[in-house]
Amino acid sequence: MNKFLFALIFSIMSTAALAQISSQPRYSLSKSSLPADSLSYLEPKDYIIGGVTISGTKNLDKDVLLTISKLSKGDKINLPGEANANVIKNLYSQGLFDDVQLNITKVNLDTIYLEIVVVERPRLSRMHLSGIRKGEIEDVEKLLSDKTGKIVNQNLLSTTSAIIKKHFNEKGFLNTTVTIKQKKDPGDANSVILNIAIDKKQKVMITEVSFEGNKAFSERQLRKYLKKTRTRKFYNLFGSRKFKQDKYDEDKKSLITEMQDKGYRDAELISDTVFKTGENTVGIKIKLFEGHKYFFGNIKWSGNAKYPSEILGKILKLRKGDVFSEDELNKRLTGPTPNDDDISSFYLNDGYLTYQADPVQTKIYNDTVDLDIRVYEGPQYTINRVMLKGNDVTNDKVVMREIKTKPGQKFNKALLIRSTREIGQLGNFDEQKTEPKPTNINPQDGTVDIVYNVVEKPSDQIELSGGFGGGQLVGTLGLTFNNFSLKNIFHLKDYKPLPKGDGQKLSLRGQSSGRTYQNFSFTFTEPWLGGKKPIYFALSAYTQLSSTGQYYALTNPLYNKLRINGVGVTLGKRLNWPDNYFQLNYSLNYDHYNLDNYTGYLFSNGTSNNIKLTQELSRNSLDAPIYPTSGSNIKLTLQGTPPYSLFNNIDYKIATQEQIYHFVEYYKVKYDAQWFQRITGKLVLMSQIRFGFLGEYNSAVPASPFERFKVGGDGMASYQFLQGSDIVGLRGYQNFTIIPVGTNYTADTNPGSTIYNKYTFELRHPVIQSQSATIFALVFAEGGNVWNSFDKFDPFNVRRSAGVGVRVFLPIFGLLGLDYGYGFDAIPGIPSANKGQFSFSISQSLNGGFN
Repeated sequence: MNKFLFALIFSIMSTAALAQISSQPRYSLSKSSLPADSLSYLEPKDYIIGGVTISGTKNLDKDVLLTISKLSKGDKINLPGEANANVIKNLYSQGLFDDVQLNITKVNLDTIYLEIVVVERPRLSRMHLSGIRKGEIEDVEKLLSDKTGKIVNQNLLSTTSAIIKKHFNEKGFLNTTVTIKQKKDPGDANSVILNIAIDKKQKVMITEVSFEGNKAFSERQLRKYLKKTRTRKFYNLFGSRKFKQDKYDEDKKSLITEMQDKGYRDAELISDTVFKTGENTVGIKIKLFEGHKYFFGNIKWSGNAKYPSEILGKILKLRKGDVFSEDELNKRLTGPTPNDDDISSFYLNDGYLTYQADPVQTKIYNDTVDLDIRVYEGPQYTINRVMLKGNDVTNDKVVMREIKTKPGQKFNKALLIRSTREIGQLGNFDEQKTEPKPTNINPQDGTVDIVYNVVEKPSDQIELSGGFGGGQLVGTLGLTFNNFSLKNIFHLKDYKPLPKGDGQKLSLRGQSSGRTYQNFSFTFTEPWLGGKKPIYFALSAYTQLSSTGQYYALTNPLYNKLRINGVGVTLGKRLNWPDNYFQLNYSLNYDHYNLDNYTGYLFSNGTSNNIKLTQELSRNSLDAPIYPTSGSNIKLTLQGTPPYSLFNNIDYKIATQEQIYHFVEYYKVKYDAQWFQRITGKLVLMSQIRFGFLGEYNSAVPASPFERFKVGGDGMASYQFLQGSDIVGLRGYQNFTIIPVGTNYTADTNPGSTIYNKYTFELRHPVIQSQSATIFALVFAEGGNVWNSFDKFDPFNVRRSAGVGVRVFLPIFGLLGLDYGYGFDAIPGIPSANKGQFSFSISQSLNGGFN
């Protein structure tokens, strides 16, 4: 009776245990071809496992499944009972099976043979996404690419849904829903397709941000610290109004950092709540603890042997009584600071490569924090070797001659940064990936090696375009080889398509509309003449023809023609004073003009010669050639011809135009300057001023018809005036329409002016910065004007404009620009000159540029 009662209770308990997972696929302990009395649920027996086999597997490892089942040959097992339930439970808990059975295949006395039969769950063959755009589908597929081929279980479904929701939550779609349906794959019986329907809903916007616990900080001030979490107000132009969890988490950290930087070193965020204010809007409430405002107390220096504490204190620029800020303290000790005037730069520029500083708060009393700044100077390091890696095309010498860190010199951080800039200025390498790295640091002998890792980028450029202007179609073909090698010109094996690697520049350009307009130019530059000294050399030549055509000349007396030929040579040198950013260039040019009934200058018939000597003093400290964020680019140009009127014995009162202009005389002064300043993040302000003046040696000699200033438009020399004039852009106005106040010139007959000035402000922000392309957007405001005499010159009386634009730098095409500007000031006689203009530019503003 007791035995029967025990069996009944055990049976009930086993049934209850099985009922806990009765919703799962079935499993059983069954007999196969065994006598009916060989196994009794009422009388469980102990058996020795004689062997275990597994069947039904397709993709899973049988040995692994045996390990999970915990059934091993030779082990004892009590059957039927709890053991068989545990085997099936262990296997099913892996989430890999739709069905698990434990069968008895043979019983021999006290030895039992078992078989585990499984039905594997299907695997994922592919996903089909719907409800979102094509580009979004591609982004989500990349995130879920590792799911294909995995077993489809609840974990995979939950993970897939969570990944999709997180992806769209980060973009502001907090109410995204994901519906997943399974469908058997007709091509594979054990695979399924997941049909995933995604509904992003609308973006969730922030309607309010409030604070609790703030006394010293106003809510308005605290909201400013949340730079990426802004409320939905029309004036929040730069902060995001969408709620993004990751950006909000960043802002919470920056909020506390900002409070601590203001002296509240105990500030902390106690709690925060994001709550719904509408179907697609949320509000944020943040509870803060401010604490007391702290100030710097006594600052002590320890471990400094090279420099006395007084000098380090002056460089630190933190005094007793200043508001306590750990962030400012760390910047002053380890950098970076805007002018590299921190303690770290001071030591690193003097060879102390392993310098360290540890500020220890030794005493905190009332509202004061005393510090002991413990300095480890280490040895003074000398450069042992300088190496270059990654220059597959450019010869070592081209890069090494630009590097300022030389073997035998003390290690110098400033020279390391300068060398990186100079490598970028070559234009042959991706400046974003140029990485100088100190290596083989040897404290025993105080030496260090420096490796400059560079990445080559395409530098040759091609210009192939067609345009309609002056009533005719003009085609252009230009080739610029920015890493040319003249010495290998006869080595055919080095042609790729021309010999490369020596950092020289060869430019060939042709422009034509047939017989009516032709322009061909050639330029060769060598930045290191002779290869040993930074002597700049350039040689250029061009020829231009503009006419109404030979047939027109035979049939119409209004035929006109202009032929200009010119050659020039330039020599320049880098200067070390006032600093080594300066360059001094001298150019000698000869231009020959032949005019036949040609308008656009002060005379229309005859020949003219222009022999001019130019001196240009420039300073370029921009940190990058394509998208500068700091530094300046300044040029002062003096140009002049011989004063022929002093010795040619011409009576200018009765001289003909051909006699007056046979040899033109003038002097010319130009000043161009740009400054770049980072405003916040990658937002950069470019400020520019330009001025030009064309003067006369002799008041009896009329002003030169050439070298005048033509202002307005895109700043590109259109084919009618490619030579002989200075072209100055002023967006928002048609080309060359800026004329002196009170004059009646039109755009067709404007010969140019003798004085101009121009001011420009641009806010720039990058869209893409990579080796293959750089794209940045800009908004601008500028103004400029022209005059013909100094007594009327007024630098503040300018024609104004504003607009937006974009710049695209592609290595093969150079810098391309598109702007839309609107001119605010009407031009007399040309009503449409300022009514909003699109302008297109090519290859302008490299190295800052002046447009």
